[in-house]
Amino acid sequence: MYEGKFDAALGRISTMLDGHPDHIDALYMKAVCHRYAGQETHALAALGDLKEAMPDFGRAYQEEGHLYRTMGQTNKALASYKIACQLNPALAASWKAQAELLRASGQSAEAQQAEAQAARVANLPKELAATSNLIHEGKLLKAEKLCRSFMQRNPKHVEGMRLLADIGTRFGIHDEAEFLLESALTFEPGNIQVRLDYIQVLRKRQKFTAALEQARALYDTEPDNPVFQSHFAIESLQAGDFDTALETFEKILKALPKDPATLTSKGHALKTIGKQEDAITSYQQAYEARPDHGEAYYALANLKTYQFTDAELTAMKEQEKAENILPASRIQLCFALGKAYEDRKDYDKSFTFYERGNALKKAQSRYDTDQMSNELALQASACTSDLFKKQTGLGHTAPDPIFIVGLPRAGSTLLEQILASHSQVDGTMELPNILSMTHRLRRLPGETGYPDNLATLSAAQLQKLGQSYIDDTRIHRQGAPYFIDKMPNNFRHIGLIHLILPNAKIIDARRAPMSCCFSGFKQLFAEGQEFTYGLEEVGRYYRDYVTLMDHWTKTLPGKILKVQYEDVVSNLESEVARILDYCGLEFEDACLNFHKTERSVRTASSEQVREPINNKGLEPWRPYEHHLGPLRAALGPLAE
Repeated sequence: MYEGKFDAALGRISTMLDGHPDHIDALYMKAVCHRYAGQETHALAALGDLKEAMPDFGRAYQEEGHLYRTMGQTNKALASYKIACQLNPALAASWKAQAELLRASGQSAEAQQAEAQAARVANLPKELAATSNLIHEGKLLKAEKLCRSFMQRNPKHVEGMRLLADIGTRFGIHDEAEFLLESALTFEPGNIQVRLDYIQVLRKRQKFTAALEQARALYDTEPDNPVFQSHFAIESLQAGDFDTALETFEKILKALPKDPATLTSKGHALKTIGKQEDAITSYQQAYEARPDHGEAYYALANLKTYQFTDAELTAMKEQEKAENILPASRIQLCFALGKAYEDRKDYDKSFTFYERGNALKKAQSRYDTDQMSNELALQASACTSDLFKKQTGLGHTAPDPIFIVGLPRAGSTLLEQILASHSQVDGTMELPNILSMTHRLRRLPGETGYPDNLATLSAAQLQKLGQSYIDDTRIHRQGAPYFIDKMPNNFRHIGLIHLILPNAKIIDARRAPMSCCFSGFKQLFAEGQEFTYGLEEVGRYYRDYVTLMDHWTKTLPGKILKVQYEDVVSNLESEVARILDYCGLEFEDACLNFHKTERSVRTASSEQVREPINNKGLEPWRPYEHHLGPLRAALGPLAE
């Protein structure tokens, strides 16, 4: 390519793509070669394949911008460059090209902003510019290695610390990220980007009070700044101060009356507190302000009870087909269209969009089915009956936590709403504390890692871990003797939970395999749950989950209560009585009238648990059965 021998280069690339048709670098080079060879149609086709294989690959949109600019289509070029920079802010060439096109069209203020961004990237040390690029291309291990090497030579470099924290956050190691950002703020208290990242990490660690304090500090420095107002409103919402959140969203909308992000956030707040009609209005105003704002359409679909109009359906289809739309919006539109056609009972079209949305989401994911199977099998091999005999009873004695575990879309929100309706139980949310604890255990010194190192922990260490969990989760409680942690993925770590909190209750929220897996496949999650973005993947995960739960039941007899969603629907009173008896709680009628309990609910089932029990969602997979061969095969005998 450097020698200008594009035909020869294309021959080599073609051979590579024969064996690896989704090879990202090969597809990228193919598009570049066709552009330099003047083969615009072939270049556009290669870019289409590249964006399909990796929807959020910023350099694909940058190359598309270069191509459109060569073709004289400056408006399309500008749109592509803008998306490139949104996906990867380290693309200096896209910022520079944007600035040139904006200045040529008389948009001086916007051009100046793009020039400032180009200068910011150009002034970064080369290692950090490369680190930022690797982060946004999903090459996190390479990014970490490069960034750590730079930081060893420059231990107080604030941008280096910020980027290393970003990598930690993407790996889910939020405690390290928090420490790095807190340190960076010590060196540069006025660094706004570092403070914004710090707020985000505090929120991910569910330190909502601390996040709110940081957001308030920014807000107080410049109360009319819409960015600072927005963060203050969002953190107020997370901290449960819905009045302040909504009041602040209104302030923003007075200055920016058609800001789609604010209208959508306002809708989320209204939905969380049960004001569905007001939430719907806010979401509709968001997509009216910006027709390609996929988040607003998906928010409507995610209410589960909303029915799209024909006009909305047409608008969504047009936007989903649009060329220059952010990958996240396209994915959101696909899931919303799947729901719209499902409501119309056009199940083939519905599945087409669900399948497309999942494929696009899966292309962004690093999920490895075999790796997950191995991780779950390792739990079973490490956490044996002998281990529990040796270590049981050494942890913290608090009986407060009630863990609800299982798979997403298995009925855990319903069980939480039932239990949270009891006067002695606080509902919280999906708490990350156990998962964060496992990250720390993985980094303990020694020859064995987690979970093997559970056998080496002393009574003092187990007690300290249990105490830490009780202390760190106190912020989410309202004063009741018991509280719920409904992080579904905690089923992977029941061994750890039992060792550090031997008196905790554990409820396995189980749903019929085909129903549970297909419901997960239809759901676009805010983050995590990457195993749901493929029929084979979700089927394998369910199978591994059942195997591991069988192991916990065998090694910890009587410890776990399995509650089948279908049984709760068909016989609510007896199942509620069984659950309360297991938890050692007196029967209360409020648990049967759970839909009348007023509390914020943040999961995808928020509207469904505000309705009386019904059997509408028992077998959502039936109309799609002829599409679900891969799921049935992955589940094996469980499918029957």
